Amino acid sequence: MKFVANEKHGEVSALFERPDDAVVLYVLAHGAGAGMRHRFMDAIAAALHQRAVATFRFNFPFTEAGAGRPDHKQWLLATIRSAVDAAASAAPDLPLVAGGKSMGGRMTSTAQAQAPLPGVRGLVFLGFPLHPPKRESVERADHLANVRVPMLFLQGTRDDLAQLDLIEQVCGSLGDRATLHIVDTADHGFHVLKRSGRTDEEALTEIADATAAFAIGLAT
Repeated sequence: MKFVANEKHGEVSALFERPDDAVVLYVLAHGAGAGMRHRFMDAIAAALHQRAVATFRFNFPFTEAGAGRPDHKQWLLATIRSAVDAAASAAPDLPLVAGGKSMGGRMTSTAQAQAPLPGVRGLVFLGFPLHPPKRESVERADHLANVRVPMLFLQGTRDDLAQLDLIEQVCGSLGDRATLHIVDTADHGFHVLKRSGRTDEEALTEIADATAAFAIGLAT
């Protein structure tokens, strides 16, 4: 399916996947380095499908066009809003959560901070990109103070875009609006070390379980 991303770029592609027992719909934005059909996006959508969570994935215009550089922030935010509207139209009976992988999650929270996304009950971040690699700071999280819905942060202990003590600091500052779920030995792509005794598939199961529990909890 397609929807109009924003007034500049026209239509982009989307994937709406709804299990028969769906309880909630997750508007799932991709990161800066890969589109909606990246293997991680496919895998998390499939895992959530098994847990009564429908997903609405979509491409940002730069991905749809095959460009390597993300669109200007203005157009990323506009696309998020359009995607939420399109998801609500696709499943008007399902409550919404929103967020996504890395940049997609951060742009969703930025949009939510500027003006609440209609119908969105909470945000789920699959690796919040708190800072560039080796340039530790918390400035990218400043806008989260203006987000008034519950937030779930899924973060790996080896994420080079979110030093663990800093993401803990951010979540602590947000009080009971933020839940931090730490995935042991996972990096930004949620790959885990062999010495952890777990596989990437087992880490994905953990992520899907936590996401579904959070999203369904907000929907019921």
